[in-house]
Parts: sequence; C-alpha cells; structure tokens
Amino acid sequence: MPVEQTLEQSAATVEKKIKLRLIERSMSQVELSDLIKENPQSVNRAIKGWTNPKSVEIRKKIYRVLGM
Repeated sequence: MPVEQTLEQSAATVEKKIKLRLIERSMSQVELSDLIKENPQSVNRAIKGWTNPKSVEIRKKIYRVLGM
C-alpha cells in the first residue's frame, strides 16, 4: 500500500472517531473550538488530519477534551 494512501486512511479514521465522539456528546465543532479556545477553521483542519504542528497541537487538545 502506498504511503500516501495509508496516511489518507489514517486521517479518515481519526476524523471518524472524533466526529463520533462529538455526536455522543451532542457537541458541535464550533462548541469544541470555543471550549479549547481555537478558531473553528483550525479545529476543522485538525480533525481532517492536517499534519502541521498547529493541527497536531489542536488534536491533542481535542483528545483531552473528548477523553480519547
């Protein structure tokens, strides 16, 4: 399996898990962004799997808030 395809699948898996956790908590991405004090666009990028350092930092915040 090519590396890019593996990365895309991993990002999709993380996105799915975060979105399911948001649904379980009846929380929107906007509410999540307010809670972790990040702008909604940055939170969306992090959830989508962007790999820049800021997105990684935001994902760590998301994991803590959602208990992942």
